[in-house]
Amino acid sequence: MSLKLLWFVSSQSNLGFLHHGNRSLPWPNLLFQHRAGKGKNQRWKLYFCSLRTHVPGSKGLRRSKVKATVVSTMTATSSAGEIAMSSEEKVYNVVLKQAALVNKQLRSPHVDVVVPGDLSLLNEAYGRCGEICAETLLMTPERRKAIWAIYVWCRRTDELVGGPNAPHITPTALDRWEARLEDLFNGRPFDMLDAALADTVNKFPVDIQPFKDMIEGMRMDLRKSRYKNFDKLYLYCYYVAGTVGLMSVPVMGIAPESLTSTESVYDAALALGIANQLTNILRDIGEDAQRGRIYLPQDELAQEGLSDGDIFSGK
Repeated sequence: MSLKLLWFVSSQSNLGFLHHGNRSLPWPNLLFQHRAGKGKNQRWKLYFCSLRTHVPGSKGLRRSKVKATVVSTMTATSSAGEIAMSSEEKVYNVVLKQAALVNKQLRSPHVDVVVPGDLSLLNEAYGRCGEICAETLLMTPERRKAIWAIYVWCRRTDELVGGPNAPHITPTALDRWEARLEDLFNGRPFDMLDAALADTVNKFPVDIQPFKDMIEGMRMDLRKSRYKNFDKLYLYCYYVAGTVGLMSVPVMGIAPESLTSTESVYDAALALGIANQLTNILRDIGEDAQRGRIYLPQDELAQEGLSDGDIFSGK
């Protein structure tokens, strides 16, 4: 059977996931081990690999020998050096990686968070985050504070392109915001609200990638006001909302006795975030039109005989 390489856990690892290209299959993602040959110009070759798969109805994992043709990292790339795949596949790759990171607890060692001012101000920093958020009474105090910190960072990020100062925001400003994000993940927060998030990512296995992806969504808002089709819109929805689900799962946690896979939990969190964003888009069609933005897919509008002008006129 022909399998497609999606991503590696790390550039140093010889572990990766194989994907059948059909997520309706009961076990679409298979973990394999690649024994790389010597030399710089390495290619994936036909070989027998041992696959560990979870088959419904079976107990645990089952080993099987499968003869797999693995696509070369050279032949599977486009002229731009990118693997050709849909937005849903790109986002699903992120889900797989986030699930793997939590499963393996691959997180940076604890760092000393340098809070601006006195260290005793950290509780005050969380308190300020709590003042901005709605009540979240269904979580433990520690998890509640962590969610506050994540929410406040997301809100501040969104307001960069959607708040009163949006007309003055440039790509350079977003680059500086991303650099500031990297600093806080390294224990060097800029202000008290950053300090709360820095402490949170130090306590929970939260990865930086969903945060960076949200900033990428803000960049899209600066350069795009139309989306050709749902595939393009899906990627935007992931960047600005699906990411929130991926940020939150490590804090909310998964019950040890749960029979649901970590991957499924992340997939559900992603779906909820994207559904919320699609709901916001439908709710705010008129408001977005006033700002010159149309998030409804252009091809679907055309199928219904609608133009940009119809949206702007409120037809």
